[in-house]
Amino acid sequence: MLYMHPIIQMIAIFVAAYVFSLGIARFRLLHLKQQATFLWKRHVALGITGLTGLLIGLVLGLAMVRISWYGFMVTGTHGRLGVAAIPFIVFGLLSGLAMNRVKKKRRVLPVLHGINNIILLGLALDQVGTGWRVLCRLVWGY
Repeated sequence: MLYMHPIIQMIAIFVAAYVFSLGIARFRLLHLKQQATFLWKRHVALGITGLTGLLIGLVLGLAMVRISWYGFMVTGTHGRLGVAAIPFIVFGLLSGLAMNRVKKKRRVLPVLHGINNIILLGLALDQVGTGWRVLCRLVWGY
């Protein structure tokens, strides 16, 4: 069961990285005034999928630690960074849903949404390294 968390997280990170690449087209259109095709519906659908996957994986990770090692934050930095990602995930979801629900010209919210999700993607990528160390030390024992 301990492998479900990293598998779900890796899939969600790959989806989030692809969604980021889609968002770059939007940034180029709005801020760099370049020609680009922004696949709005795909960005929204996969953004919801990726962020929800990260949240589900995070909750599953917390549950697995509690069940396996009878405590929270046993994984140190990995657990703390995971919990720190929660507000970024929630803001990414809520801001994306708001922009999708009410489509209008905006300047600030798309920038905040993009910056938030870049930070979140960075946190998620850092979690790959700390998660690997957790697997090596606490699961495999070396």
